[in-house]
Amino acid sequence: MPKVSGEFKVRIAPETMSSVANESSISRMSLDKHYSGPLEATGRGEMLAFMNREIGSGAYVAMERVQGTLDGLHGSFLLHHCGTMQRGTPSLAVAVVHDSGQDELSGLSGTLQIRIEEGKHYYDFDYTLNPHQS
Repeated sequence: MPKVSGEFKVRIAPETMSSVANESSISRMSLDKHYSGPLEATGRGEMLAFMNREIGSGAYVAMERVQGTLDGLHGSFLLHHCGTMQRGTPSLAVAVVHDSGQDELSGLSGTLQIRIEEGKHYYDFDYTLNPHQS
């Protein structure tokens, strides 16, 4: 399974909630990312989150469409994010949505780890590419 690592920049902006969700204490944000390194791509998506700052617990989910090149192969795919914080202890899972790979990334699967070091964001992406999947 190939593993690639690099840096990414992210801009998160608050978005308006639906009238149904407006009273839920859930927040909605747009994601605008630029990945550099072996994954040279843009990522755009949306996140829903809740955080109880008093005790440090919460959760978020997000969907992100990534478009660009991965190890020189051009295409796009979707990432599904699921993160939790339990009294200050984080847990995060980010995975390629099954069968979401397009163009030369058709058949892509994998998981992406996010690291934050000294204020910078980094990714470690373990992936496989089976272009003949049906």
